[in-house]
Parts: sequence; C-alpha cells; structure tokens
Amino acid sequence: MSNRLIKKWIPNDENVNSPEVRKKYGELSGIVGIILNVILSLGKLTVGLLFSGISVLADAVNNLTDAGSSVVTLVGFRLSSRPADREHPFGHERIEYITGFVISFIILMLGLELIKSSVTKIFVPEPLDFSLVTVIILALSILAKLWMYRFNRKLGKTISSDALLATAADSLSDAAATGAVLLSLIISYFTSWNLDGYMGVLVALMIMWTGIGVMRKTLNSLLGEAPDAQLVQTIEDLVLKNEKVIGIHDLIVHSYGPNRFFASVHAEVSASEDILASHDAIDNIEREALDQYGIVLTIHMDPVETDNEMVNELRNFTIKAVRSVDERLSIHDFRVVAGPTHSNLIFDVAIPLEFNRSQEDIAKAIEAKIKERDSRLNAVIQIDSSYTTTEFGKKEL
Repeated sequence: MSNRLIKKWIPNDENVNSPEVRKKYGELSGIVGIILNVILSLGKLTVGLLFSGISVLADAVNNLTDAGSSVVTLVGFRLSSRPADREHPFGHERIEYITGFVISFIILMLGLELIKSSVTKIFVPEPLDFSLVTVIILALSILAKLWMYRFNRKLGKTISSDALLATAADSLSDAAATGAVLLSLIISYFTSWNLDGYMGVLVALMIMWTGIGVMRKTLNSLLGEAPDAQLVQTIEDLVLKNEKVIGIHDLIVHSYGPNRFFASVHAEVSASEDILASHDAIDNIEREALDQYGIVLTIHMDPVETDNEMVNELRNFTIKAVRSVDERLSIHDFRVVAGPTHSNLIFDVAIPLEFNRSQEDIAKAIEAKIKERDSRLNAVIQIDSSYTTTEFGKKEL
C-alpha cells in the first residue's frame, strides 16, 4: 500500500534531492497523517466519552495533536521548497528542521497536559465501563499507527528527512501508548484494579520521551552537527583522486538543509606545476562535486615544494615527530626557511575535536621532539582546530 501511494503521488522516478520532489514527499506524509489521525481521534473520543476512560481520551487527544503535527509538516515542506531569494541566498530548506522542532514542542506540551489530567484520575478514580467496541477501535489504532510508522520511515529514509523520521518515531510511540491503554482495559475487566489513571500517566511519559528525542535531533541540526563521516570521505576521495592534488586539509562543511551542502577545503599542489594547469584541475574537481553529489565545493589551492630532497626529508621527519607526540595530530602547509646558523620549519598542526591538551603544551612537545634531532632546527607552529572527525590522507612525496 505504501508503494502504491508513493507511485500515485510521485509517479516518476525523480531526483529525491530536488526541493520540489522533497515537497511532494512531505505533502504525502502530511495529508495521510491528517486523514488517519483525525479518524482515529474521533473514534477514541467517542468511546472515551461514552465509557469514561481518561487513558482512551488521552490517546484521542494525542491523535488529534498528531493531526496538527501533520499540518505543520505539510506547511513546513511547502515553505522549505521555496527557491533562494535575496534575503535567503542559501534557500529555505532549514525550515524542515524548524518543522521538526515545532512537532517536538507540541508533543512535549501534550505530554504535560495528559500527566495533569491522569494524576487527577489516580486520586479521584471513576468507574470504567468495558466495551468490545473500545477494544476493537484501540486494536485498529495500533495497526494503523504501526503502518504509519513504516510509511513515514520509508519516506524519511528516501529523502533523508529528520522531520519525517521524527513523525515515524512519534507513530511508533503512539502504537506503544495505545497498546498500554488496551492492556489496562483488559486487566481492569478481569480484575478489580482500575489502572485508567496510571496508564494515562504512562502514555503521557512515553509521549514526552518521544518529544525529547525529536527535539534533541532537530536542535542538533539547527545548531550545526559535525558532517557525516561518509560525506567527508566522499569529498576526500573526490579531491585526492586528481593526480595534481597531493593532500587536503581544513575541510569545513555547512548544511543548509537535508542534502544541501556547501564545503570548502585546502588542496595542496606542487609548486613546480604550471599554476594555470593546477587551477584548471581545481575547477574540474569543484564542478564534479556539484554535478555528481550536489555539493557546492570551494577549493583553496596551496602550493607545496615537492622536488627539493632536503625539504621532503625534513617534512617526513616532522610528520613522524608530530605523530610521536600524539597519533591523532597531523600537519600541513609545511615549508623550510634555511639559514647558516639555524633553519625554521614552518607548518600548521591540526588537532582533533575534543582534544584535551593545550595548544601551548602541544607546540612545546613537538618542538622538543624536533630539537632532539638538531638543536639548530626551530619549529614555527600554527595550531588549527579540525571541524571534522576524519583524518585526511596525503600522497607520498
């Protein structure tokens, strides 16, 4: 059924990275969510009012809020598909993250309200009338929510959407919550225990737990997460496969929405190469990144001396010295200023994220290692922070 709906709404095998196609997927999720959640809410409200079940009413309100969340999803995807304009030159796709945050906030507020009403039912319980109609509606609701979980998860994975994956997680939580309500009704029927209020609290806590998880995910996206390791590796492989590139460093990736990436990186090239030929190679790499992966890549070209045997030997020595201080450290922009009484080894050291040693301590340790070889060698070190968790490779010189 899921595939039939997707093919009917999105008939062609279109590019899922296109804002227009993403909008279609979001619209499909939103419309299906609105229709099913309104139907489920009306059914539960009816039986909850007829048979005085606070947990059933809580579940009905939960479905009604889910319908509201689907409206937010529908509007959010339509807004995020708008093209770039003067005020927003990078597009509007981050609205998807805001949509996910709004959904999480609605979920949390709902959970708080349900806890208040359920606690009241615990201290002032009301007789609960068992009804086969209630059981059937709750059972059908569980099946519907499990289908919605799979449906939204499929859509979310297809277009890499946190908002739709959050909707899927909410549906799974709803299925578990409804299952708890159904279990309390069955237990109450066969025993004298009135678990209505307690199950209402349990449902509310499950709803809030889902909301917190969704909020954390969307907040991370809004604040700016570290780029995916596979994406970093893709960029590294793309740049390094060019024969004129010796190594890369200082990669920074910015996300302006799902699959909307802007990146910059420094690429080392031989200083002896014709500058126009090197520039042409860099242009080709940038064009390939955009055509194949949709990444707007800007490359800064760093010339490196490669045909000086003395410089190459000192570079290899320095790499080993730096690695002996800490295996996670790497160097780039290496050059030598030689003199009659001393020589300066000038280079940058990249430190990984969450490194627990001070920059001063790192510089002193590296300089001491270099001095062990020759006291006339001075290390002039610039410490850089890495913005990725991946260590970049270099070709042998």
